[in-house]
Amino acid sequence: MSTLSTTHEEIALGAPEGKPVSNLRDLIDTHLHMPFPFRHNPHEAEAAAGVEAWLDEWGLMAEPGVPAMIARTRPAELASYTSPALDLGLLQIVAHQIAYQFVFDDRAESVGRCSPAALVPMLCESVAILRDGRRPGTPLGAALADLYRQVRERSTPAQAARWAWKSCEYVHGLLYEAVAQAQPLLLRTRDCLSIRSLTAGVEPFYPLYEAAQPREPAAAEVHHPVVRRLSRLSADAAVWTADLFSAVKEQRAGELINVALAHQRERGCSLQTAVLLAVQEINSTIEEFEELYALIAPELSPAGLGCVEGMIGWIRGCYDWSRTVPRYADAALVPVLP
Repeated sequence: MSTLSTTHEEIALGAPEGKPVSNLRDLIDTHLHMPFPFRHNPHEAEAAAGVEAWLDEWGLMAEPGVPAMIARTRPAELASYTSPALDLGLLQIVAHQIAYQFVFDDRAESVGRCSPAALVPMLCESVAILRDGRRPGTPLGAALADLYRQVRERSTPAQAARWAWKSCEYVHGLLYEAVAQAQPLLLRTRDCLSIRSLTAGVEPFYPLYEAAQPREPAAAEVHHPVVRRLSRLSADAAVWTADLFSAVKEQRAGELINVALAHQRERGCSLQTAVLLAVQEINSTIEEFEELYALIAPELSPAGLGCVEGMIGWIRGCYDWSRTVPRYADAALVPVLP
């Protein structure tokens, strides 16, 4: 990645052409490098109806705050933007997984804020389901077990195993996040970014793009060092972009695990300048992704290329979803001051 500016006064808050921008969302739009085109899935409305029915089936829509949270986060919209080429069946699994992670993440945040130790039983149940096939004991665990069943039905055993492994990484990340929130003075920027890579929960979706291909990608492609690097870059670019738009909300809530807020704490600068520093980091990440993709593409089969297209979907889809979703609407209300 390119070296970030260390003097925040050097960061220009206007557009590259010198035109001023009025709010934080416009500032992000102006400076973010987004080379991939907007796409959406034609089955979005059906997936949205399916999400609510599935959450209701497992008793999660009856929990306080969940219906309002789902309305503000629009999980089927995120699924549509990130997964435009999937058939309805796989799109529905993606939408279910996004909705589940939103519910799980909000629950973990609420519990972990009181005590990281209080979070352990919830996380251990999830790991036991994913790693050992244990029977669930809570509605949230039952929803996860059903989601895992859906994944196994549409995936090969190897793909389902990768999905479960990456999902366990996400679960572990939430414990790291709770510990970091409990000791904010000890949190360094690089630690914040490492935790964010786990709590993003993006890479568990990538085996589903393997399952979407007409032919299973060869193991040599799936595990190729360049493809694995592309996976890491795409997940980081996707979640860091969401962090730009969520920074206002998370700053007000006292959250720490956000790439823009990490830069603000480290440099003592304004939120607007911190966002631009994070944009620099995201742009470098996307540029590296483009360079590596161009390098490896001639070596990949159509199935391998399809998997990388799924990674691209998350980079672009998180941007389009984040800039319009009601949950992050405050980004358009924060003015950019000279």
